[in-house]
Amino acid sequence: MSLIKSISGIRGTIGGRPGDGLSALDVVKFTAAYARFIRQGREGEVVKPKIVVGRDARLSGKMVESLVCGTLTAMGMDVVKIGLATTPTTEIAVTGEKADGGIIITASHNPRQWNALKLLNRNGEFLNDAEGKEVLRIAEAEDFSFAEVDELGRVMKNDTWNEKHIDAVLGLKLVDVEAIRKAGFRVAVDAVNSVGGIVIPQLLRALGVEEVIELNCEPNGKFAHTPEPIPENLGQIASLMKEGRADVGFVVDPDVDRLAIVMENGEMFVEEYTLVAVADYVLSNTPGASVSNLSSSRALRDVAAKHGCKYAAAAVGEVNVVTKMKEVGAVIGGEGNGGVIYPELHYGRDALVGVALFLTLLAKSGKKVSELKKDYPAYAIAKHKVELTPGLDVDKLLNQVKEIYASEEVTDIDGVKIDFPDSWVHLRKSNTEPIIRIYSEAHSGAEADALAVKVKGAVLKAAGK
Repeated sequence: MSLIKSISGIRGTIGGRPGDGLSALDVVKFTAAYARFIRQGREGEVVKPKIVVGRDARLSGKMVESLVCGTLTAMGMDVVKIGLATTPTTEIAVTGEKADGGIIITASHNPRQWNALKLLNRNGEFLNDAEGKEVLRIAEAEDFSFAEVDELGRVMKNDTWNEKHIDAVLGLKLVDVEAIRKAGFRVAVDAVNSVGGIVIPQLLRALGVEEVIELNCEPNGKFAHTPEPIPENLGQIASLMKEGRADVGFVVDPDVDRLAIVMENGEMFVEEYTLVAVADYVLSNTPGASVSNLSSSRALRDVAAKHGCKYAAAAVGEVNVVTKMKEVGAVIGGEGNGGVIYPELHYGRDALVGVALFLTLLAKSGKKVSELKKDYPAYAIAKHKVELTPGLDVDKLLNQVKEIYASEEVTDIDGVKIDFPDSWVHLRKSNTEPIIRIYSEAHSGAEADALAVKVKGAVLKAAGK
């Protein structure tokens, strides 16, 4: 069993003893701690705090939702239960309901036995480092008390937010519904039998897509394949595309904040290029800064330069990307895992926004997806890791690596990233495993892999191995 406590929430495998897996007691404890944290920011206010609760379709969702809603009302808070909803939908609902926060019940791309509580502030954004640590402190100390009977909260249902989210996407200035309709697209969707199976086909039809081919779109939580939208998990939709049945394929993870694209020939557009393509379209219409994290493709920087725009890098993690976007006033940003953040709508990764903007780009270009891909700089990313031995001083080790490559451009806001003229490598300690992750990028997979192996050798030598 696994239980991971982090600043963004609590994630674990369902069942087991309290503290080992994500047990019912753990759900109650961390929900109560979050409620106490929200109440701390409202000292002296008479009106009950209001929290939005949404969930994906995984098998444990209803059970966890009941525990979360019951705990929040027991803490004297009102709940707006929006039911099956994506992560970005829940984020939008927080501000739309003028709520004090939100809880998204989803383990994102993790397998079916996992679930999680993702915690939002009143802006519908993930808690920052200090806020997340305060929730963990409250939970560890069990520093909360439940409301007396006359102060209990109530649960209100509102199942309109999926439709409101879609309407908001359709209303974006850069989403051209008429151009998409005229293109007569045939689009395949793999929603891994979660909430994306409801909202993505509905969005596509609202955009005027001529034919929608649904794969794994029944929101029953029985994931048809490993839910992370990476090439090795997408054989079914790739086969369909190779048969020439659709112009483009879209794949989302269970909570629909990541978007992967499959080309008309069955090959992957590559998750890294979801943001690159969308940013290309956005920057061509609304010039401004763009942001991605240190482990994302250099292609975004290149595209920004093509448009005469600035690019900035942030530490890994959505909350860090959002912070940097606000700092530089970015018009587009996100992460290389297929996460598109378009602040014109909200500051959160949103696959619905990604779908609508990409289809608009595709329609206006008049190209096939594979032809569009050739417009962007060709890069490939390799991923390696170094196992850590007990007692190893990781910070000291990373400083040694910095010294080794001191003649290169080095960034140390999140681990160590070394930029070479035509490539880069990024080393960072994992938050969930005793390893150092090594990401590298070059113009080919072989070059990226060779670079990672070279730097890994330097790490091992510095560690005395």
